[in-house]
Amino acid sequence: MKNYKNLFAAALLGGAMLSASSCADDFADLNTKKDAISTASPEFLLGQAILEFDPSSYTYWFFNSTNFAYCVQTAVPSGSATETIIEGSQQGGYKNIAVQNYLYMIKYELSQMAPEDAARYQQLESIVKVLATYLGIYDTDFCGDITYTEAAQARYGGTLTPKYDAVKDLYDLFLSDLDECIKIFTTATNQYALTKQDVVYGGDMNKWAKLANSLKLKIAARLIHQDLNKAKSIVAQVKSASCGVMDGAADDFLFNKCATNTSNNDFAYQTGNGLPTIYASNRMIDFLVGNQDPRVRFIYKKNSWNSKVVDAFLAADKAVPSFIMENVETEVIDGKTRFKAWKGLGEPWVRYHGYPMDYNVGIDPAFADWFNSKNAQFDDKHSYTRVSALQEEMLRGRVDFTVPTAPQDDAIVIQDTEDVPWWGMYMTTAEVNLYLAEFALYENQTAQAQAYFKKAVQASVEEYNLLAQKNKIPYYGKTYDYDPFEAVIDLKAGEVETLLGMTDYQLTGDKDTDLEKVFLQQIIHFSLQPVEMFVTGRRSGCPKFDSDILARYDYAANDMPANVFPRRTSVSEPSPTDLMYDNIWAAYKSQGFSTTPTKGVLNSERVWQDQGAPQWGAGPNVK
Repeated sequence: MKNYKNLFAAALLGGAMLSASSCADDFADLNTKKDAISTASPEFLLGQAILEFDPSSYTYWFFNSTNFAYCVQTAVPSGSATETIIEGSQQGGYKNIAVQNYLYMIKYELSQMAPEDAARYQQLESIVKVLATYLGIYDTDFCGDITYTEAAQARYGGTLTPKYDAVKDLYDLFLSDLDECIKIFTTATNQYALTKQDVVYGGDMNKWAKLANSLKLKIAARLIHQDLNKAKSIVAQVKSASCGVMDGAADDFLFNKCATNTSNNDFAYQTGNGLPTIYASNRMIDFLVGNQDPRVRFIYKKNSWNSKVVDAFLAADKAVPSFIMENVETEVIDGKTRFKAWKGLGEPWVRYHGYPMDYNVGIDPAFADWFNSKNAQFDDKHSYTRVSALQEEMLRGRVDFTVPTAPQDDAIVIQDTEDVPWWGMYMTTAEVNLYLAEFALYENQTAQAQAYFKKAVQASVEEYNLLAQKNKIPYYGKTYDYDPFEAVIDLKAGEVETLLGMTDYQLTGDKDTDLEKVFLQQIIHFSLQPVEMFVTGRRSGCPKFDSDILARYDYAANDMPANVFPRRTSVSEPSPTDLMYDNIWAAYKSQGFSTTPTKGVLNSERVWQDQGAPQWGAGPNVK
């Protein structure tokens, strides 16, 4: 990093001039070397590219995440489902640009070196290309056609008006780039030895090769409605590649960027801003809890109704929400009904509940236990959360947690205010094996699909457990010594085996049902990656209407049939003064996109890879 001079600052500041005379001495040595200003450190640029790699930034979560969850029906608004759940998301900036900036900085720096010196950085450059490819796939999921091949190059003589590349062409480019990167990772010699600059894999090129090979499965999965034979061919190539695919925690693209960074703590902790509260749907929670799936404890928060809170309400003759009382065993003490024990699965399972998905029932007395705030209030000062929201500490490291206490215990304040460097999950062994299970079913290989499926579910549970441990989420490893019935959420011995014994977690040879099970597990695994979750629901038609496993709620009677739920983000009219005005309009026209997202438009105007995919709730149409 110390060798890195002026290029990076100039690029970011637009070439600002340093003219103050007091700086002359400080820059005297630099100014005497004509070539020093353009000499950067490729390894520093790699480190910065990894820091800037961020498919799920704060703005993405704030503006779009809830809408994706509503489309796939993993979440419900706090006021109940209304027509707002079909409003759709807004197109944001392209994520790949942040990394592509560094890719072209590296290319420029290498062009200034002697060829034999530049050749030592082939693997380093390939790492950044893999990161850019990952974000390119993400951007096309989100936006359709994007600027890519001509983007981020203006400062090196490129255009200020880059063309839009078609998704189909980009998939071909991504596959070619990944193959090239794999070759370089596995065969290049005399390479610069990376260590601390690579916080993902510590310079282990075998693991980068596995990631590159595994990424090809993402593309194959997105091609099933446009060219299934090509998709199958990609999967066959991935399986036969000598570098292999992700196979265990050491291979997973799951990492922490840094412990601290004083100039931008978002690199260490993701964001200091609060994220929108995403409340779980009851169908998703009931499915997870009913199957004793440990991931419910890592993906979602416990509600606030611990045994002491329940007991306080009972002792004061105040009503406890009915769905909570279903799991409460009581006893009478001094003429008062009191909490005795949890029924059913007990702690921690009884603390997870979701909102009903029924339409516009926020003011319906029959649903007051869920939606009426008075049914969660002890008095004007004490209110308790009844349902489970997405666990925010799995998404950012600066969240303070306060243990819920009963009204009589106001003097007791138990908090966890530690800022924890954030660990993010981007692609893992579980995702790889879920794709392999899916494609094995397309080839009618049930036994092989079951092996992949079992491995995927086990890996997903273990990955979420690891992530919860690393991010130190509430109740992981400690109960805070307040409620004697409180239980930790840590993964326990035998839980994976119990889960894999559940009917919903086994493939049986019924192809339609087996595909549905695989897609549902993909959706669950992507709970912390809503774009991936959205894409999976979009391409699979799952959850299915009238499913015996996990059914989609049908709002057709409420004038919201499946064909009005969005399948892409909305786009806005460019300003006539925008240099990209003509290019943007041309991209909209070629894709058939309008800029007025009236009801149903974001469903009928589909991105290329989504054309021919099943409607929401229809179930898989590729067999």
